[in-house]
Amino acid sequence: MTATLMIHCGGEEVARRDLDRVQTPPATATWQPIPHAALLGEVEGALGRNGLRIAGERHALARDGDRYFGLLHVANGRERKDYGWVLGVRNSHDQTFPAGFVIGSRVFVCDNLAFSGEVVIARRHTRWIMRDLPRLVLDGVGQLTERWHSQEERYERYRDTELVDAAAHDLVVRALDAQAITTHQVRDVLMEWRSPRHAAFRGRTAWSLFNGFTAVLGGSPVWTVARRTQLLHAVFDAHCGLAGAAPTGPEEPVALAEAA
Repeated sequence: MTATLMIHCGGEEVARRDLDRVQTPPATATWQPIPHAALLGEVEGALGRNGLRIAGERHALARDGDRYFGLLHVANGRERKDYGWVLGVRNSHDQTFPAGFVIGSRVFVCDNLAFSGEVVIARRHTRWIMRDLPRLVLDGVGQLTERWHSQEERYERYRDTELVDAAAHDLVVRALDAQAITTHQVRDVLMEWRSPRHAAFRGRTAWSLFNGFTAVLGGSPVWTVARRTQLLHAVFDAHCGLAGAAPTGPEEPVALAEAA
């Protein structure tokens, strides 16, 4: 797996074994931190129990190990030639964000990443979280296959939706309005549309333009890419007539539990 794993300032990419060396801070009366390695181990086990295999992985730590970001390339036995499934995993020891994961895809020709639905394991890590963690992760991973299949159907629709320049320009404006890109990225997206760097995206379709966006977003930290590509999906889904599409925001995260 060669996809670039961008992380926040002050962070670094690490080996899988380095997660075991991160010290987990002590619990408080209202908060129980989850060891990064324990969360990843549960995710790995749950993927295996659902018939999924990890074909590649990247890991990163930031803020002296307080924040963890992982990217897993998930093989499902029938992978497409042009893109594969990925799973983003995150966790924090400084209460910045809850443990969770987000499903996505990686386009092989360019390593572009895009994400859709997010699963939050528990918004509050209270005293029973470690007891409940195996069930919560298994429940979350159990939802992923259906979501990945929905993402495949979405991309087929993008491929089948032809675009003229006027429609492409309108989608760029809509993406800017939805905060999927910044004003500084507009020109770069338009350049990717007008002169794609990869022959696979020379077709004048929504799929080509979508990959122009993800190419530009690829220089951002992985969770920024996750947030913005969820917004981007909403914009493209609405244009391509996908049922239930809402152009103003991403799919709401699924919160599996509020641990007691």
